[in-house]
Order: sequence, then C-alpha cells, then structure tokens
Amino acid sequence: MSSSSILCLIAVLVLPELVAPAVITTKKMKPVQHKHPISTTLNQTDCNPFVGSWVRDDTYPFYQSAQCATIIDAEFNCQMNGRPDSDYLKYKWKPQACDIPRFNGAQFLTKMKGKTIMFVGDSLGRNQWESLICMMSAAVPGTKTQIDRRDPLSTFKFMDYNVTVSFYRAPYLVDIDSVQGKRVLNLEKISDNAKSWMTADVLSFNTGHWWTHKGTLQGWDYMQLGGSYYQDMDRLAALDKGLRTWSNWVDANLDSTKTRVFFQSISPTHYNPSEWSAGAASTKSCYGETAPVEGTRYPGVYPSQMNVLTGVLKEMKRGVYLLDITTLSELRKDGHPSIYGGVALSPGQRANPDRASDCSHWCLPGLPDTWNQLFYNGLLV
Repeated sequence: MSSSSILCLIAVLVLPELVAPAVITTKKMKPVQHKHPISTTLNQTDCNPFVGSWVRDDTYPFYQSAQCATIIDAEFNCQMNGRPDSDYLKYKWKPQACDIPRFNGAQFLTKMKGKTIMFVGDSLGRNQWESLICMMSAAVPGTKTQIDRRDPLSTFKFMDYNVTVSFYRAPYLVDIDSVQGKRVLNLEKISDNAKSWMTADVLSFNTGHWWTHKGTLQGWDYMQLGGSYYQDMDRLAALDKGLRTWSNWVDANLDSTKTRVFFQSISPTHYNPSEWSAGAASTKSCYGETAPVEGTRYPGVYPSQMNVLTGVLKEMKRGVYLLDITTLSELRKDGHPSIYGGVALSPGQRANPDRASDCSHWCLPGLPDTWNQLFYNGLLV
C-alpha cells in the first residue's frame, strides 16, 4: 500500500479545452487474502465484536417478513417469494471474546429521540435501512409512522419519537454529472450528494460493489480526474480516489461532537461454491445453501476493496467507526435471496440458478439484522 505505481489509463477522452496527463501515479493496490477483520485497531481494544462465529438461536428472527411486507422490497423478501427453508433465520452472531447486547428497538428509539439516522450508499445500504426499520417497528407495534420513498432520498419517521431513518442512494458516494449527454463519475467532487447529509445526527456510509461493474451494469460512461475524462482506469485506484474525496469532505465538514459517522465494510458475494466447499460442483451461485460456514474463518478470498477502505480510514483526521461486517457476512453463504429475490422471475429463470441467482443482496429478515445489532452496539459504546 505504501509503494507507488503507474495507473494505466484506457482510451482517454480529452475534451478540446483539456489536456490529459501522460500518467497518473497512485498507491499500489494489491488483492488481500483472507485474514481477521482489520477493524481491531480502528474500533476496539478489549473486545472485537466482529470476530466470532454463528450459533443456532431459535429466538430469532426479530420480526417476520409478513409483518414488514410494506417496507421490504420484493428483491429482499425471500419468504414471500417462496423460499422453502427457514433455518437461515435462526442464527445469531457470537463474538469470540465478549457478548453484545441483544437489539432493543424501544431503547434504540428512546436513545435516538429527535434525531436522524441516514444510510448513504448503494442497495446494500438500502438492505440495511429496511432491516432497521423492520426491527424498530416490531419493537413498538402500533406507533405512528410515516414513509416517503423517493430517489435519491427516502425517509421513514417514527412520529411518536420524532426519529427519522433515511436512505440516500449514492452508489459511489462521489457525484455523477452529466457532460455532453454522458454520465461522468467525478472522482474529486461530492458536493451534490453531500448537501443532503449535513443535517443527519448519525451517518452510515457504504460503497464498493458498483466500482467493479462493467458493461450494462456500469453506472457511468466516463470517469473524471484532474480535469480529464477517461473511459476506464484501474478500479481499485478509482475507488481509492473516490474514498479520499469522501474522507476529505467528512474531515472538513462534520463535527465529531455532533455527528456520529460509521462506514460499513464490503459486503461479500457468494458466486463461487469452491470457496467454501472443496470439490464443489461447477456451479456459479449460492442456490441451495441453507447453513452458515462453520468456524470463524472464511476459506475464500478476502475482498480487495477492503485494503483500499481501511487504508483511507486510517489516514482520516476524525474518527469513523468501521462496521466491519465482511468476515461475518462471508460465513453466511445461506443468507442471499438466490432465486427467491423477486416475483418477476419466470419458471425458466428459476430453473437456471447459475444465471438468475442473486448472491449479492441479503434476505430480510436475515443477515442485515445482525449488521444493525452491531450498528446498535457501536452507537452504545
């Protein structure tokens, strides 16, 4: 991470008034094999709540999908979409060296009275936003609520507590501008998005997945850096640039005595069964998985984006709590929607899990409920 290397630029588009640099140097981004979460030095001293294992607990889940059907998007509502098994709902996270308090929705609402919690990022942030609303709602049935779903900002308000839980859609955190009819991902600009974040009392950010998307899934036509436009560049280097723009904004604009800031680590995918099962069939999905990986370590590859994220967080001036859900989520190969992630799937699509499975998002109820229990724990410390 400390050495420098030349960043390859692919098919540079230079507008007439701009001159592209010949090369851009950046820190070298090396993929990292699995190891214990790096959050030990960022968050905790005596206890790291992110190192542990999954244990069976029949008191889970915190809520039922039918009770929160108006909140949970169809793509996350696995039970309503016909998932036949339910054991994946019966696991709790047990840290190795300590216990964490069970989520108490009524206490959470009382503690946050009059405040705004905002999740900012991609659909994994929306996954967590909907989970938290459902967990809180189940704890105070009958309380008055109000929801307003829009793009990019959606809000849910618990009227009796004056608590607002929001989701702001910004998959890259930095801005996407329109230039000559093209979508331009500006790696050095965040002002358009950030103007909506200033009033939140608690901010929880996430990004990562969209930086790797290509083809029709790519959310931009060009990247902008240093006054020039590029059709592509090293994606980890681009992520590093974008995160440094975000971190500079946080350091310059947020008062640590008034605003709590969290960053959710990279949520893993499970498209390669050979990572968790030696000699696995040549499938490319999580379909049919019904139980977590046993133990505390995931045998597959640790996401390379984490190397970038932790490097940026360690250099920030103000403290940011790393919600390090990566390893504990890697162990939950059973928690994805798979073919039960949307009512729009045809019988033919469901018959071909390798092409139709969603092994990126998570069922609700499910794993994001644990993310929120750890988020709740982080707010209490």
